[in-house]
Amino acid sequence: MRKRWILTIAAIAALSVVAAACTSEEEPAPAEAEMPEMTEMTIAEVVADSPDFSTLLTAVEAADLAETLSGEGPYTVFAPTDEAFAALPEGTLDSLLEPSSKDDLAGILTYHVVAGEIMAADVEPGEVPAVNGGSFTISTQDGGVVITDAAGGKAQVVTTDVPASNGVIHVIDAVLLP
Repeated sequence: MRKRWILTIAAIAALSVVAAACTSEEEPAPAEAEMPEMTEMTIAEVVADSPDFSTLLTAVEAADLAETLSGEGPYTVFAPTDEAFAALPEGTLDSLLEPSSKDDLAGILTYHVVAGEIMAADVEPGEVPAVNGGSFTISTQDGGVVITDAAGGKAQVVTTDVPASNGVIHVIDAVLLP
């Protein structure tokens, strides 16, 4: 039931952002009281509770980042879905999940994290610093938000403003590479 609630809230948030972008009138954000369970969960708990992030959860645990994503924050996480991880070249994920690649995996995962809470309405095109010390570029294309990583790969933001007690998650359709 909780997973359906999370996905429903994420879908409502995404539709709200799209509707707001298509109209000239600004709509108020949903009140926190409408999302009681979501705002009590940390980013790590939201990831663990969602069926779309099982690969991300495995990677976060392998890189020993679960405690960090449960920390005070605030953080903005651009979270790749299971399908995004599946699109990596064959063997890449298996290699990254090896204990000997823990630092590389942590570097990739922290490339998806930005210090501070950045809601979709506050996103502006330009260069964004990631917590791993690298940066990526955010742009708008065809009415959507696109992230271009340091390797030239692109990820589309598919769901925005998934709230957590220590930040916010924006769901993306590709893994960013530093």
